[in-house]
Amino acid sequence: MEKMIENILTELLDAVGITHSGILKQQLAGQTIFAIQMQDARQLIGIHGDTVQAIDHLVKKIAEKRNSAGEVARNADAAAEAGEYLQFLVDVNDYRAKQIKELETKALMMAERARSFQYDVELTPMNAYERLIIHTVLAGSPNVKTESSGEGRNRRVVIKYAA
Repeated sequence: MEKMIENILTELLDAVGITHSGILKQQLAGQTIFAIQMQDARQLIGIHGDTVQAIDHLVKKIAEKRNSAGEVARNADAAAEAGEYLQFLVDVNDYRAKQIKELETKALMMAERARSFQYDVELTPMNAYERLIIHTVLAGSPNVKTESSGEGRNRRVVIKYAA
């Protein structure tokens, strides 16, 4: 499955004429990240990361289509594994990895605040992916639990003190 994702990325970049020096795979905050390495990353990152997010979405859709067409999975067990593996992230020159690391740092700092002062800490509104990172990072932390509250754009993570 990893090879398929790398092939999709390479095919996509070649189709639009973008040269890159490679695709690195890494694990960060429970996420598998496929990082495109290149000289000038601005064209693939876009304003506020919009382009890299669009590439991520496109690669996931292509992988789902190829997977459902049976190019990768030939039986039910392999299909289940492949479906689970489609949880990945496309990055360019560690742009999104840096954002994840910042979220991890923020989550750990706020969890420590919740433990130290023994009260609930409400974070600023975040998108679903950012909330997932916070929940994943703090999943095994002692004396704290996380939950999301609010609706729509105001949905946020609350880090609760749990004695």
